[in-house]
Amino acid sequence: MKRIVIFASGSGSNAENLIKFFHNSDNASVIQILCNNPHAKVLDRAKRLNISALSFNKVAFTKTEDVLNILKASQPDLIVLAGFLWKFPENILNAFPNKVINVHPALLPKYGGKGMYGKHVHKAIVANNETKTGITIHYVNENYDEGAIIFQAECDVIPNDTADDVAAKIHELEMEHFPKVVEKLLRK
Repeated sequence: MKRIVIFASGSGSNAENLIKFFHNSDNASVIQILCNNPHAKVLDRAKRLNISALSFNKVAFTKTEDVLNILKASQPDLIVLAGFLWKFPENILNAFPNKVINVHPALLPKYGGKGMYGKHVHKAIVANNETKTGITIHYVNENYDEGAIIFQAECDVIPNDTADDVAAKIHELEMEHFPKVVEKLLRK
């Protein structure tokens, strides 16, 4: 059975979708949620879904090996970033090469980089009158949103779309595709 650890910072809708997708799977399961925000709703979701969840601070993540040691003990086959906002430290990336992936709410390389997440991305897409956007699932490396692209799905942006309209379209793409791509990666 393949083991998935999810890192999240916010509400956790993608995390919950992954947990439910793999709940009855013979192939994989989500074994843990790690969160950098002790007040994030994802921790409530994890508790409700009977998934182990821990929160940690910046020091534990970047200055010590505390989070790395938690991961080594969990032995994940895949580390999935689902709305996780901090840059991933090299010590974890080096310990888990090609085992850390992220979903980004735009078609990378456009609208990626530091500060480009969530509503910031959707507002920029609307402000720049883009006609297409989508999601990118990619490997995580030492730079924001620059890892090798695994999968992209796109949707139309119509002239009257607001940032909230774009966010809803992106959410649909994430719900549909993210679990399937994770499953495909774990079957390799």
